[in-house]
Amino acid sequence: MTQKIDLNPFLHALQTNCDISDAGGAGIFSICGMALRLRDLNKWEKGLNPWEENHPERLVKWIDEKERLWDKIEGTPFSPLPLLGRIYDPFDTKAINRVLTSQNLFYGAGYAHSLKPTFFLAEIEKAFDLHGNSVLILGRERARDLLTIPALNQDNRIIIRQESASLFLWDQMVYLKKSGRRFLHYALKKCRLPDTSLENRKIHFPSILSVQVQTYMHHELGEITDTVFDHQTFREIVSAFPHTPVELLARTVKDLLADTGPKGTLTHIIKTKNSAGLGFYAAFQDGLFKPLFPQLRQAFEKFASDQDWDGIEKARITGFNTAQTYTRELIDIFLNTSGQKDKGKTADTINKKLIEPLLAV
Repeated sequence: MTQKIDLNPFLHALQTNCDISDAGGAGIFSICGMALRLRDLNKWEKGLNPWEENHPERLVKWIDEKERLWDKIEGTPFSPLPLLGRIYDPFDTKAINRVLTSQNLFYGAGYAHSLKPTFFLAEIEKAFDLHGNSVLILGRERARDLLTIPALNQDNRIIIRQESASLFLWDQMVYLKKSGRRFLHYALKKCRLPDTSLENRKIHFPSILSVQVQTYMHHELGEITDTVFDHQTFREIVSAFPHTPVELLARTVKDLLADTGPKGTLTHIIKTKNSAGLGFYAAFQDGLFKPLFPQLRQAFEKFASDQDWDGIEKARITGFNTAQTYTRELIDIFLNTSGQKDKGKTADTINKKLIEPLLAV
């Protein structure tokens, strides 16, 4: 029998680090983005379903308390994590997880969009192998920060955060732009919902989520196996230009490579003829993804009537070629236009050559 260890000191220090990260990183979000993330964090703390809302007065009071806490701790260094008599650096995920695996727990830490530090701890529900890569399906989250990240890869493992994925997916459906709604309705019907009402989405949510988990999983597999966008160069670019259009472009191109690559999301959807997954993928295209990969929705319009997967495969190949072209141009500009030595010149060149033409589409 596995011996249980006292995790309270570890959990206290970890949640403190989550709060410190949120205190320092809250400014990267728009007002609407911040409101959404606060609501998700509140739902997690209170154990609410994604479609449940806290009472407005209680939510406002909770937000006020959270902001007062952030004011007190902003700028505080991250706490080391105590575990079994040792002290660990909060970013030493490999060492920490060597201890926590025996407790059926997984610890996540790293840097997300705009280089915001992110931390979480969750229970492991299932572990298996996917094309030679370890996959962990996580259940209840014991600690987390503002970021509702549905999936990630860490230390060459694919991680699915089911609680965060549930919140993330529900928000995507509720706040979907008008241009994506017909694709969403198609996907929901393929999930065998009697109709696409909010009530039926609640009832059949486990089935909807199971489709998206496959998408999340193969996106992460696509990222791990991608050989086009050198990981070190990617990190250098986002580190040089955090919270800028340059970072957004780099992350979008990297995601497109993962989705359209040989082992990525769309390749899996096409191979398994997953019509629901294709519908969700088309529905949730947003930001720079739309002008970078317009062929997907165009191909889907035809697919909806003739179910011809060849058209989707042609679109995937086009998207992959586009992602490769943008990656090479982005890296070339970064490495040959003074890079980090003259960030202003580099950013200006990337904006004029790569980003502005996309925004004009």
